[in-house]
Amino acid sequence: MAIRSRPKTNDMFNALAHPLRRRILRRMIKQRREMSPRELAGDLSEPLSALSYHVRVLAECEAIRLTRTKQVRGSTQHFYRPAIRHKWARLALAAREPKPKKRRRRGEEKG
Repeated sequence: MAIRSRPKTNDMFNALAHPLRRRILRRMIKQRREMSPRELAGDLSEPLSALSYHVRVLAECEAIRLTRTKQVRGSTQHFYRPAIRHKWARLALAAREPKPKKRRRRGEEKG
């Protein structure tokens, strides 16, 4: 298995395609401190299991980096910081997200 020294641009592009991963990065950038998946899950009101998966994806494409670990009640808590190198990715995160359109229920009229 070959080891890559730098992430491919496509990896970062694909990682940022998911709205939760963008929310994670924006929260980390706004907080300006290292954060654990548990903290992020609480801040973003998301299940820890789903958030941990997306944090791993962001770490694999080097959008975030592991800064330290801490033993907590028999498990290891990981702490990360943003580490985005691509200028286009930083600009994309700075842009406002469009608000999702409300779906009309079947039978509702426009109005």
